Amino acid sequence: MNLRWQFLDQWHDTGLLILRAGVGAVFAAIHGYPLLGEGEKGWIRVGKAVESIGIESGFKWWGCAAMFTMILGGACLIMGFFHRPASIALGVVTTVAAIWLYRNYGGFEAAAYPILTTFVCIALFILGPGRKALDKP
Repeated sequence: MNLRWQFLDQWHDTGLLILRAGVGAVFAAIHGYPLLGEGEKGWIRVGKAVESIGIESGFKWWGCAAMFTMILGGACLIMGFFHRPASIALGVVTTVAAIWLYRNYGGFEAAAYPILTTFVCIALFILGPGRKALDKP
């Protein structure tokens, strides 16, 4: 039996707004902003994740880049502004985090959250921001 809840189709853009706002808030407020307060020590700690993909220097820079990507990318998702570039940038950050956790902390179980957020970023990239965004398609 094919159940289709057609009455929900009218809420497609609202659903995208809720998804964008929730994911963006998590990136900006839970991951990026606290790293801002940690300073150089935190930036180096986060930046060292690039060792897992063969980069062996510039950890402070990579940590700062990840922090600003999470803060600004999260804000862009919330507003629906530069939605697709932000989705790709956040997807790259979470892919590096997934590889780092997989290699250093016990496989797929340790890397499950960043793997999930990578897939969410890919889906947001494909779906676009929807009509309730500053970048209206």
